[in-house]
Amino acid sequence: MTVPVIRALVAQYPQVKVTVVSRPFFRPFFEEMERVHFFGADLRERHKGFMGIYRLFLDLKKLDIGYVADFHDVLRSKILRTFFKFSGARTAFTDKGRAEKKALTRIKDKIFLQLKPMVQRHADTLQKLGFNVKLSHPGFPSKCELPISLLAITGKKDDKKWIGIAPFAQHSTKVYPTDLMAELILKLASDPKYRLFLFGSKDETGQLTKMQQNLSNVQVVAGSVSFTEELQLIRHLDMMLSMDSGNAHIAAMYGVPVVSLWGQTHPYAGFAPFNQPSANSFTSDRTKYPLIPTSIYGNKEVPGYEDAMRTIAPETVIQRIIFILNS
Repeated sequence: MTVPVIRALVAQYPQVKVTVVSRPFFRPFFEEMERVHFFGADLRERHKGFMGIYRLFLDLKKLDIGYVADFHDVLRSKILRTFFKFSGARTAFTDKGRAEKKALTRIKDKIFLQLKPMVQRHADTLQKLGFNVKLSHPGFPSKCELPISLLAITGKKDDKKWIGIAPFAQHSTKVYPTDLMAELILKLASDPKYRLFLFGSKDETGQLTKMQQNLSNVQVVAGSVSFTEELQLIRHLDMMLSMDSGNAHIAAMYGVPVVSLWGQTHPYAGFAPFNQPSANSFTSDRTKYPLIPTSIYGNKEVPGYEDAMRTIAPETVIQRIIFILNS
């Protein structure tokens, strides 16, 4: 969710150069951005622990950094930005609204209100540093050519609509029931104008193969492509159907329309995919399950809420998908 903010920053401030510091896994998100340098933090060895954070500061200090925007605001990043502050750099950090989120997710005296989106919170952090970044008219990267290795799996893009489906999430409270997802896939695949790609981790390949149901226009890409190739394929999708998970945010950061399904979490927490209309988010019925959202990340299971997502009918999701594809 930092990607659209950083892309807007360098687009609106041509004199600015940005260094993104994060785990090496996220490097592909930033590779094509002009004036954006990615620094992979080695949190297992060189940059591990307090002295490791100090070494990280010394490594970054060589880059002549004058401003530090801490989008994470956890102990490690707090220490790092403090080193920079004492060295003369101007620093700011993202207010994650932890008290508001606690009020939104608590069982008693719940305050059910739309909270500020995280992307806007990050933009507010940049504003504290003097960079008034606007997110209202975002730009997105153009579609790259699919590499030969990926074309061998997908074939060339034709007049069919390419739909990505990411049916899993880190926590079970955010996963649409398997039987309903299989029903949804079957109904979408019944239209020959659509081609479906199923995304997930290598460990989920077996489950995805069952959902594929031997349908000729449904393909499991999990386990058969690299992460970079997966990003390239997502950029060519006409839309993505995802849970409240990373795939929704990845598609959104490329400007791909996203339909998201929410179980015991809720978009009011500020984690809806970037630049997507609220009509694209389908939430569980709070009349039947009033404690939703029960947590921010879905890591809290509430007894009796296991079937909350069954209140999201496959037909309504399909109708929205068709509407998007026809728009």
